[in-house]
Order: sequence, then C-alpha cells, then structure tokens
Amino acid sequence: MNHLRNIVVVLILLSGITLTNEIHSNAETTNEKQVALTDKSDQLKRFEMNSKPVQTSQDPQGKKVTVEATAYTASCEGCTGITYTGIDLKANPGKRVIAVDPDVIPIGSKVHVPGYGTAIAGDIGGEIQGNRIDLFMADLTEAKAFGRESMEVTILN
Repeated sequence: MNHLRNIVVVLILLSGITLTNEIHSNAETTNEKQVALTDKSDQLKRFEMNSKPVQTSQDPQGKKVTVEATAYTASCEGCTGITYTGIDLKANPGKRVIAVDPDVIPIGSKVHVPGYGTAIAGDIGGEIQGNRIDLFMADLTEAKAFGRESMEVTILN
C-alpha cells in the first residue's frame, strides 16, 4: 500500500511540475507578445511623428471658387470630342475634364469638383463665361440628368 501511495505522490508531483512548466512557458509567450506589441507601438509613434498630413479629397486645399456647373458630352451630333487642349474625349471616356473660363480657372489646372472628383481644366466653350464650368460626361443621359448646380470647386494648382 505504501508503494502505491508513493507512486501516486510521484505522479502528482510530476503533474505539478508539468503544469508549472506550462504556466511558465505561457507567461514567457505572453511577455514576448507584450514586448513585440510595445516595439510595434514605438514604431507606429515614430512613423506618426515623421509622417506628413495627407490631403484628402473631402477637404482639398487650394483656391475655392463658387461656380454654376452644367455637364456636356462628346457624343452629340457635330461634336468632335477633341477638347481645346487636344484631349480626345471619345477615345478617353473615363477622363475627368471640365470646360472653364480661362480668366477664372486657368487652362491645365487640376480642379476638385464635389461629386465628380479631380478634373483637368482642359476645355473652353462659348457658353462658359465667368464662374461657370461644364463637366464632361461620356453618357448623354447622365449629362442631361446632371442639370445645373451651384457649387464650390477648389483649384488645386
């Protein structure tokens, strides 16, 4: 009976040692993870200190101009699809181009137009005088649906 009791005690002790080793191993793993997380946090802080603010399309910086905007298309009868600056709109239907009065918005400028995106001031038009712009849209139905809208655009350069 003593012999059996000694075996049970030895088994209990061995189980305790294994459990202690496992707990110790888990603690080391947790410490390693905490150290790694601290290192990553320090790297992020250094990155944040060295990074420059990003200009977003929601709050572009530049000269703000209030304009009356309409839309036009290159798919009308008699339209060549070639802008004042030589952009072929029929060959580039996804291009963001606006017609402007060069006295208000210089030709070649990048202009942020709310709801349209960043466009190139690459065209002029007989009806585009003063604070008016005309947004190029590849689809005639889309251009007609746009109608007329007063908005604030930002000349980015």
